[in-house]
Amino acid sequence: MTEPPRVAPARATSRPDSLVLINTGDGKGKSTAAFGTMLRGVARGWRVAVVQFVKSGEWHVGEQRIAEQLGVDWSSLGAGFTWDSDDLAHDIAVAAEAFATAAAIVRAGEHELVILDELTYLCTWGWVPTAEVVTLIEQRPAHVNLIITGRDAPAELVEVADTVTEMRKVKHAFDAGVGAKRGLDH
Repeated sequence: MTEPPRVAPARATSRPDSLVLINTGDGKGKSTAAFGTMLRGVARGWRVAVVQFVKSGEWHVGEQRIAEQLGVDWSSLGAGFTWDSDDLAHDIAVAAEAFATAAAIVRAGEHELVILDELTYLCTWGWVPTAEVVTLIEQRPAHVNLIITGRDAPAELVEVADTVTEMRKVKHAFDAGVGAKRGLDH
């Protein structure tokens, strides 16, 4: 048994205009956590945008349906899973275009929250230079909060982020051969 805390945590000493959050790790829940924050932002009256870098427009996940009903600008700009690809050169070009679109959304400053879902993959695969992502983070309008998701967040992104959460897999149904379940996984 563990004793409950008896001393309050330190109080915040500042409130910056915006933050950068990264959800990374091999566990489930990186995008799900980001979409929970998306709902929180919408409830506060924020304009929110989501850009997905791996999933294509052919995916119609439940989060997208409700997000669009709530006025979230949602773009699934990826070419799909790499293991399904017949042309990785095409996928790399699609990724570069998707990042250019996302960068334009961030720089325009029309949203208080922009979720860059699955962006870490493009960095770790070398499809988008991590330095360009760092520059985008550092030069974003002061009021634009960012959430970046995906496994293996590069150290350079971790360094410029304000909050980094690592989801760690303890056990996953997929490892036992259980496929993705509607309502829980998509």
